Amino acid sequence: MFLTGRLVIVAAFGVVPLVLLDAARVPPWLSLAGWLVLCAVLVAVDVLAAASVGGLRISRDVPSRGRQHEAVTATVIVQNLGARRLRGLLRDGWQPTAGAAERSRARLDLPAGERRRIAIGLLPRRRGELVSEFVAIRSTGPLGLAGRQGRHRVRGAIRILPPFTSRRHLPSRLARLRELDGNTSVQVRGQGTEFDSLREYVRGDDVRSIDWRATARAGTTMLRTWRPERDRQVVILIDTGRTAAARVGDGTRLDAAYESALLLAALAQRAGDHVHLLLVDRAVRGRVSGVDGPGLLPALSDAMAPVHARLVDTDWGAAFAAIRTVTTRPSLIVVLTAQDAVESARSFLGAFPRTSRATTILVGSATDASIEELARARGSREDVYLAAAAERTLHDAALVADAIRRAGGEPLTADPDDLPPRIADRYLELKAAGRL
Repeated sequence: MFLTGRLVIVAAFGVVPLVLLDAARVPPWLSLAGWLVLCAVLVAVDVLAAASVGGLRISRDVPSRGRQHEAVTATVIVQNLGARRLRGLLRDGWQPTAGAAERSRARLDLPAGERRRIAIGLLPRRRGELVSEFVAIRSTGPLGLAGRQGRHRVRGAIRILPPFTSRRHLPSRLARLRELDGNTSVQVRGQGTEFDSLREYVRGDDVRSIDWRATARAGTTMLRTWRPERDRQVVILIDTGRTAAARVGDGTRLDAAYESALLLAALAQRAGDHVHLLLVDRAVRGRVSGVDGPGLLPALSDAMAPVHARLVDTDWGAAFAAIRTVTTRPSLIVVLTAQDAVESARSFLGAFPRTSRATTILVGSATDASIEELARARGSREDVYLAAAAERTLHDAALVADAIRRAGGEPLTADPDDLPPRIADRYLELKAAGRL
């Protein structure tokens, strides 16, 4: 049972009979008790006259997937199996991060034997599993003073995927990829690429590409031309440890890493390469391997959705060892992490794998652009102290980046919006140079 605000108003009108009966020399307590008894009777009549919430059949129609910050509609289907018309309120019990707010409440006017579909608009603010365990129904009596209420345990769940806002950069990168594929007759030369054709040698060509057998047959120096290879291995390793929880821009470093991984994977999949994903901190939190074609991006998004940054130090020895479990072939390894402090980067650099001509390692980090602004500020004493701290942060980051270069890797740093296209551009440059 529940009481409405209308009952308070009706009870307040009891002041009028109190004044009138007091003038007639009736004891105030007697008139007050009589008025309260009358209100209680009206409440009991209203509750008995309200339609039973137990006579409802509740079901759901919800999508299995949605994206963060994009509108999702969840539908509750209510069927009245009772003999009375139900007037009241429905509330769907989504968690606060679903973004339902007042939209999870809807008015009901359901005649006996009929069915209604109630659309609940959601705007998810967090990745992962959105769950509603129940639907609460209030059935109001004809007087509107009170009614019946109950909960129906009907579970609904939606997996919220990363938003993939970086897909806006994909068309321009695909156009460049088509050029590299030869659709516009652009060919490249270099080691580690597929043979395309023979042509005569001209001054300035790489002498290592001379085909001596073809030269002997043709009587003139012949050169092999190459095109970017397909069927290459791209391994994306995402750090989900404590440094991934730091906020940069409007999100976290992990959000920026997800955007970079999705854009690179979409580009590599179109190029015909094999993409592997590892989400690692102290353990492997997610893995995608052996998935190609149109199913790749959904598989990556599904693996990323429930994984959030954990406040633990990443085990880099185990992380780099996990790469060998997905491929042992020459590949491009992209490590998405935040290595900008000398002390925390020691374990990372100590476990850094050896590179070779056939394997390239990129280390991508999302940085906070406001640090550079703080480093330039000199307006007050407080600004000077903040600038000194910012300069120290930038200096440490530069030391770590230099150590990564000496270890054979290639550091890439940018703000969260620029990091995904920068990594994608570097992938295309490696393709064009014949290094992938």
